[in-house]
Amino acid sequence: MKSVNNSVIIKGNKYGIVVVLNPDISFDEIKEQVAEKFRESSKFFENAKMAISFEGRSLTNEEQRDILDIIGNNTDMQIVCVIDNDPDKEEVFRKTLEQKLMELENNTGQFYKGILRSGASLEFETSVVIIGDVNHGARVVSKGNIIVLGSLKGTAFAGACGNTNSFVVALDMRPTQIRIADTIARSPDKPDKNTDKEAKIAFLEDGNIYIEPLTRNILNDIRL
Repeated sequence: MKSVNNSVIIKGNKYGIVVVLNPDISFDEIKEQVAEKFRESSKFFENAKMAISFEGRSLTNEEQRDILDIIGNNTDMQIVCVIDNDPDKEEVFRKTLEQKLMELENNTGQFYKGILRSGASLEFETSVVIIGDVNHGARVVSKGNIIVLGSLKGTAFAGACGNTNSFVVALDMRPTQIRIADTIARSPDKPDKNTDKEAKIAFLEDGNIYIEPLTRNILNDIRL
């Protein structure tokens, strides 16, 4: 019988980590094991900036965010991005992580970790990666780009200095309002409840804001 201690396995390479999850136990048990494993390994991840990928079981966006929150609460590691399973994972990690960190560093971009609740407002001079949710009634303003590793349900204003090439990315894109430079897009009064939660990007083109699924090709092409 497989030991419960092996229900969560952390594997790493120099560009990121892969978390292997047992598909045969409850998600509550998985969360307990993730907390224990990362708590025990916290000294190895101190102040690390890493990409992460999950294997072994299919996770909903909500489950994925739960695990990311658990990791954040038990280590000082910063999750830069979540990568889908890929046979050439280490190369994907290298290209994605090195490119994004280099561009973020060059632009003196920032990270913010936490949940922005209703009434909260943050403003940034540069691009920002938010590790957490932006709830209804919350507002994020950036002169660069806005990347939300969680749900975007509030207001996001990218390109506040007039940069029409700025964009907004969210793992769960359900904003009250998105503004890029001088163009504003609002959510419909009755959003489609059947819309799958997936990572999406909002960008400005020909005077209109478009929101599309975030594919790997787009991820490799975007610039912070």
